[in-house]
Amino acid sequence: MKEDVLDVLIYLFENYMFDDGEHEPDQETLTMELSQAGFEHGTIDRAFEWLENLASQCEQEAPAARQGALRHYTAEESARLGAEAKGLLLNLEQCGVLDPASREMVITQFMALGADSTDIEHLKWVILMVLSNYSEGEGMSDLTESLVLDGLHTCAH
Repeated sequence: MKEDVLDVLIYLFENYMFDDGEHEPDQETLTMELSQAGFEHGTIDRAFEWLENLASQCEQEAPAARQGALRHYTAEESARLGAEAKGLLLNLEQCGVLDPASREMVITQFMALGADSTDIEHLKWVILMVLSNYSEGEGMSDLTESLVLDGLHTCAH
C-alpha cells in the first residue's frame, strides 16, 4: 500500500493536471480511483486537504512582497528544507519562475507534507503543483517544467 501523501498528489498531477478539461471527476470518483490504485483512505484524505489548502492560498490576494527581499527561514523550515532546497528556491525566484508569493506557497505546502527531511525531487513536485494552481496555471510552461524537473543550471533574464 502506498502511504505517502506526495505519491497521491503526484498521481493526481500526472493524471489530471494537464487533462483537456473534458473529464473532471468529482472527489468521490477520485477517491474511489485512488483507493483502487492502492492508496489508503487516510492518505487520500490528507492529500485532498493539502490541495484544498493550496487552492485557498491561491485564491487569497498575494501579500505584498518586495522584490529582492531576503527570506528568513524558521529553524524548522531550515532544518527540513536544507541548503540544496533553499538554493533551488532562490535560483527559481531569481530566474523569475517563482515570485515571492509563489515561493511562500511552495514553502508552506512543502512544510504541510510533514516530511522529516527534504527529498529535492519532492520539492520540485510541490513547486510544479503550486505553479500549476497559482494564477490558474499561467506560471506553467514547458520551460518552467523543464527548469524545475530537469535542474536549473543557468538561466538568463
